[in-house]
Amino acid sequence: MVRFRWNDPWVLLLLSLWLACWPGRAGAATPGEADVTLQAQHWVDASGALGIDEVVSRSAETFQPLDRYRSFDLGSGALWLRLELPAQDTTHRWFLMLSAAAFTNGATLYTSGPDGRWTPQHAGDHLPVAQWTHPDQTPVFALDQTLGPVWLRLENAPAPLSPRLVLLTEQRLQETRSWTYLMVGGYLGFGLLVLFLGWVHARLYADRAFIAYCCYVACMLGFQAAFTGVGGLFFWRDWAWWNDAAPAVFMLWLTASGIWFVREACAIQRHHRGVDRFVLGWSVFGLLYPIVYLWAMNTPAFLLLSLYGLLSVFLSISLCLWTWRRGETYAGWLALGFLPVHLTYPFPALRSAGVLPDGWATQYALLIGSAIEIPLLLYILHRRAKEFNENRARRRAIDSTDPLTGLTLAPVLMLRLRDAMRRSRRYGHRCGLVLVELSNHREIVGREGREAGERVLVVAASRLSRVVRDVDTVSRIADTRFAVLVEGPEDLKLVAQHIIAKGLGRVAMLPSDLSLRFRLVSASLPLAGEDEVDDAQLLQRLHSALDQLVNEPRKVVQHLQAGARLPTTA
Repeated sequence: MVRFRWNDPWVLLLLSLWLACWPGRAGAATPGEADVTLQAQHWVDASGALGIDEVVSRSAETFQPLDRYRSFDLGSGALWLRLELPAQDTTHRWFLMLSAAAFTNGATLYTSGPDGRWTPQHAGDHLPVAQWTHPDQTPVFALDQTLGPVWLRLENAPAPLSPRLVLLTEQRLQETRSWTYLMVGGYLGFGLLVLFLGWVHARLYADRAFIAYCCYVACMLGFQAAFTGVGGLFFWRDWAWWNDAAPAVFMLWLTASGIWFVREACAIQRHHRGVDRFVLGWSVFGLLYPIVYLWAMNTPAFLLLSLYGLLSVFLSISLCLWTWRRGETYAGWLALGFLPVHLTYPFPALRSAGVLPDGWATQYALLIGSAIEIPLLLYILHRRAKEFNENRARRRAIDSTDPLTGLTLAPVLMLRLRDAMRRSRRYGHRCGLVLVELSNHREIVGREGREAGERVLVVAASRLSRVVRDVDTVSRIADTRFAVLVEGPEDLKLVAQHIIAKGLGRVAMLPSDLSLRFRLVSASLPLAGEDEVDDAQLLQRLHSALDQLVNEPRKVVQHLQAGARLPTTA
């Protein structure tokens, strides 16, 4: 049976997908609630200067039926929509919502009251959300005591405009708001959590790929807040200029940081310097182009923005596949991780180009895709960093360990011995050094062969390591000699007995009459006022004492007393 844990990345992925795709509670619709876009008549004021009275006075033939969902490239003009409202249930309060149009520059609804005077209601990016008649994430207009048709004036530049009008009651409007806030709020909260985890990984692994990932996620969150209108409603409700610019700026920064992330994660600089410089320049262009775009704010600048985003999708896919073919294993996984955003990116892109009308898919498809993509990329990065970190640890271990036995090399032992002697003299910490020799190694090689001789060295290293504590150091300092640095107070005679006993144990690869015979010399490190020797002299004198034991076959252990002057070399 498969068991799931709450901290499993796949469980988090499924939760994020469920949160992003949950459409909300389905309720019974009130008669009259509907999409009324195709019931409107339209006319484009190319000058954008006409007022409501001038537009109303025009002949009926001026207005054309809106027989299909379409986009309008208005430039400096304005789109006028004339809408005959269907009969409404007077027990409800009714609203007209410009659906999925959080980034419309200007929207003004004119309604006629009993006195025949026009009452305007204003919304749009060129007006702070706090000053909208009905502040919301998207333009919303009340239809109280409305007589005759209503007139809606829309303007938007340089992007095309694709209006979508929905007639709904106050209760349905509130339900729509609640589920939208829940979905977008849950997405932003989840994104901030992933952003925090990414930053923790960046500090943990010191990998620039995680920094680029954090920038990418932050720009994605900013873009979604601006694109859905939640940012304008809650975060910058008094800054009209930023509410207008934020979707384009965050889109460019998102794309630039995404390419930078691909550059770092796929290690482009290791494969081709020219390609790396091009990719870096591409990212810098996306970082700086918002200055030009906000200054120009015209159709060519918008087309260049759209082209940059489209080409960046193909560039990221190409870079991932190219480096994957050149041996970067995780580059292929990154290409799959980007897939949810790459598949949903065309919806808002085609909406901005005027190919698709405003709607739920163009508004939230990229949000759903990024909710899947963001944790996927973090999981892939985590696996990549963990593997790279383990490889670095192995390389560092190779530089400091004996390749045959896995024990510490002599230079590392000397550093630790020097530190131990310094602590022994300064603080009176009694430590010890034991030199151990496998005295019958030549006999084992002669009887069982060289391969058996290498294996018994590994066995000897393993048994010595099991005798001492984790804080002690076991090192191979010669072909058949080992050194054991015993940290802290310890009975060296007892340690010696354990070492000899371990050697006498049965070795599976050797005949029963053949065991490991150890010969050893031990000495306590000198304290302050005792024999003044350095680490190299101490080790050399122990080597000499161990060599002298060869002449006394019956003697396998020699302990040099603490405070006594150690024997000098010949």
